[in-house]
Amino acid sequence: MYFRLSFSKGLSMNKQEKHKEIEKPINAFSLEDLIIDEHNNVEVKMAKHKPTLREEIEQSITNIPDFPKKGILFKDITTFLQNGRLFYDYIEMLAHRYQTYKIEYVVGIEARGFILGSALAFALKAGFVPIRKKGKLPGKVLSQSYTLEYGKDSIEIKEDAFAGIKGVNVVLIDDLIATGGTANAALQLIKKLEAKCIELPCLINFLEFAERKERKEIDSQTHIFPLIDIE
Repeated sequence: MYFRLSFSKGLSMNKQEKHKEIEKPINAFSLEDLIIDEHNNVEVKMAKHKPTLREEIEQSITNIPDFPKKGILFKDITTFLQNGRLFYDYIEMLAHRYQTYKIEYVVGIEARGFILGSALAFALKAGFVPIRKKGKLPGKVLSQSYTLEYGKDSIEIKEDAFAGIKGVNVVLIDDLIATGGTANAALQLIKKLEAKCIELPCLINFLEFAERKERKEIDSQTHIFPLIDIE
């Protein structure tokens, strides 16, 4: 009898030891994965949402109220540009988008378009062409006027911007498109030099101006490719 009891006890201990050696399933929850509330209801932690590039860049852009004048909400992209990873990812995304085209020049509109345009031109191994305000470029230039809310203004491009070659593929880039006056004028300059604008990428697109005459003229000439649409 004593022998049997000892044997049973020993067998029980061996089973316990063997049970301890069994590995947990790979997908088993740890105690840290569970939260127990006061009512003993178990809530499983859900996987965190991984933000898209668009969401990350949108969050990185700072809103500055009443700048440059009262009533205007200014979109400050410098806080986006300061984030090296996001800046790189945005330019890499655009470069991947245009890699199947033979893009010979990237045209940037003064002034923030210079920053984005130079980086994109580098990524595409293309030339960079600036479009500047009147009187800022040396040598022979072509000018194009456009209407502003408070009057008129002009932008210019150098006559030899595309080395005199007609029919080259270009990308026109700026930080945002609002009323479309400047961008439409830039397209007119590109057209005067007989180049083809493949697309107009921008970080921000203000949809409230989509029905304006200038915006419709842009749509008739090329495609706007915005990262962020704002109502």
